[in-house]
Amino acid sequence: MAATTTMIHVRVDENVKAQAAETLASMGLSLSDAIRVFLTRVVADKELPFAIRAPNADSRAAMAEASELIKSHNARFTNAEALIDELEKASPE
Repeated sequence: MAATTTMIHVRVDENVKAQAAETLASMGLSLSDAIRVFLTRVVADKELPFAIRAPNADSRAAMAEASELIKSHNARFTNAEALIDELEKASPE
């Protein structure tokens, strides 16, 4: 029995498409091949085949706080060893 296929239509910026096609061609793949590989990995792994690294609101707030601490030179610890020592004290044994 032959596999049944279906068509997927995706809108993407023309320049992105052209650059992606060129990059993929250098790897011996077409856009269709790359999308099939991507979808096959999603199905097999039940997750995206790469990490999405956009920080959430809590992470953005923590990064902003860290930036302010760095700018003000008002850090709670003078070095990494002091931080680790404090963490080890707080850690339940």
